[in-house]
Amino acid sequence: MSTQETRMPEVTFSTFILSMGSSALVQLGEVPDPAKGGKHADKLLAKHSIDVLDMLKIKTKGNLDAQEEQMLDNMLFELKMKYVKIFGTL
Repeated sequence: MSTQETRMPEVTFSTFILSMGSSALVQLGEVPDPAKGGKHADKLLAKHSIDVLDMLKIKTKGNLDAQEEQMLDNMLFELKMKYVKIFGTL
């Protein structure tokens, strides 16, 4: 299938957050890296992704609907807990 035939998901805040969360899970070594294959944890990249999501939470405060806010909060909680479990303190 060519690039022109591939349908990309609609760009929404929720799909962006899910994309960032998926990247962080790869960086935490929780899911296999599709580019490299296998699971490889990268402490600096995982922390950076979590920090970006934290920044988005701060910058979007009061501008998200309830579902978006809950998704972001849940994503951050899960990623932070996994980070601490894998690497220690955040």
